[in-house]
Amino acid sequence: MNTPSAPRILLAEDEDAMRLYLERALVKAGYEVTSVDRGTAALPLLQSESFDLLLSDIVMPEMDGIELAQRCAEVSPRTKVMFITGFAAVSLRASREQPHAKVLSKPFHLRDLVLEVERVFEDQAKARI
Repeated sequence: MNTPSAPRILLAEDEDAMRLYLERALVKAGYEVTSVDRGTAALPLLQSESFDLLLSDIVMPEMDGIELAQRCAEVSPRTKVMFITGFAAVSLRASREQPHAKVLSKPFHLRDLVLEVERVFEDQAKARI
C-alpha cells in the first residue's frame, strides 16, 4: 500500500525481467516506483517529476547509468543515486565517477537491495537533522 509520503524511486533497468523483479520488491517494501527501460526514458522524468532516488543499471543502451547519474545531478540535484550492475569493472568506474553513489553488484538478494535503499533514505534523513 503506497502512501503519498512514500519515497519515490525512479528505476532504470533495460532487462525486462530484472526491472519487473526489482519494481515488485520495492513496491512491496513500501516505495513508490516508476520504472523505465533506458536512461533516455528516465531523463525527462527526472526533469518533470520529483524522485528521492534514482536506481539505475549501469550498462544500458542509448545512455548508460553513469551518464544518467551525471545528468540527474544537473537537473535534479536532490535525487540520490544508486547503481546496480553485473560487471565488476563497470562497478569500479561508477565508484570513481560517482563517489557518493552506492553500487550494488548482481547477483544480489532482493532483501539486500531493500536494505541498501533503506540505508540511502536513512542517511538522507540524518543529513537533514
